[in-house]
Amino acid sequence: MKLKSLILLFGATCLLYACSNPSDPEQKKQVCISDSLAKMTTIDTAKLASVKNGLSLSGEISFDENSVVKIFPFASGQVVDVKVSLGDKVAKGQILATLKSADVAGNYADLASATADVAIAKRQLNSAADLYKNGISSEREYAEAKEAYNKAIAVNKKIEQLININGSGSTNQSGLYEIKSPISGYIVQRKINPGSFVRSDNSDNLFTISDMKDVWVWANVFETDIEKVKKGYDAEITTVSYPGQVFKGKIDNISAVLDPDNKVMKIRISLPNQDMKLKPEMFAQVLVVNHDANKSVAISSQAIIFDNGRNFVVLYKDSCHMKVQEVNISKSMDGQSYIASGLQVGDRVISKNQLFLYNALIEE
Repeated sequence: MKLKSLILLFGATCLLYACSNPSDPEQKKQVCISDSLAKMTTIDTAKLASVKNGLSLSGEISFDENSVVKIFPFASGQVVDVKVSLGDKVAKGQILATLKSADVAGNYADLASATADVAIAKRQLNSAADLYKNGISSEREYAEAKEAYNKAIAVNKKIEQLININGSGSTNQSGLYEIKSPISGYIVQRKINPGSFVRSDNSDNLFTISDMKDVWVWANVFETDIEKVKKGYDAEITTVSYPGQVFKGKIDNISAVLDPDNKVMKIRISLPNQDMKLKPEMFAQVLVVNHDANKSVAISSQAIIFDNGRNFVVLYKDSCHMKVQEVNISKSMDGQSYIASGLQVGDRVISKNQLFLYNALIEE
């Protein structure tokens, strides 16, 4: 028997074979899958699925402003030294910068003066007590000495509390004070340099620290695409730094107004960053994904064979009953093709190594 559709793999194993009836030379030969090829093929079933839509946008990665600590100066002064750079990882309690502050030095000077006043008031109170007991001074004079002592104690405690609140362990009498990190994380903003003068009444912070466990992506949406994005839609993020990796998040904020200059609307995507690969200021490509109400027959895009400007699949019934079927594709996305015509729900198609079969079937 002459085998018209014989394909060999690795030069030895027969993957396809064709059968015909030798008593009927007009009978069309039948292509069958050998056991060897059967182990190497994948069969998928066409299903009815919601049509997946995508909108491509450009964006930029930013730190999550809801999970940061901003550090402000408690006293005015001049920056002597900055020990960290933008992007540095810092530990809780680590020194970030050192300032020279007349306010801090003044607090210690006030404390020294208040401590001396307490000592003086204490001696005067002891003297007034002795004089009162011996009947030399009046009760009023003793009460005045006692009141002066209590006031001196109160002033001293107030200054001590002020120094403690401002971090007594980070300051000294010369006016130097160290700015320390209150948490472990990453420096995502640094706004001071050596020699800078900072004021305690300024609303601007010195450092911003983030744990970077979650990040934001800000993306621009043109006016014509506004209806294609909604809060809660999934988003897939890719970066130049990690071109083969897709980071997944969700839209959690949509601006209520357009940028007056470029007529785009800002959307914010929140996503986890547990491996710490995503960094602020990185450029990001964003694919906003949503499932609309329309449904369509869908199969794996791997099952599609493109030949001479047309799309085909290999329909599978059993190992000896297959045929080539032309299909019309309405769209493809994320490894799935939506079929406009040519397939029905439940049809089975071969999606791996189908090219062997396709070539054999079209040569029948």
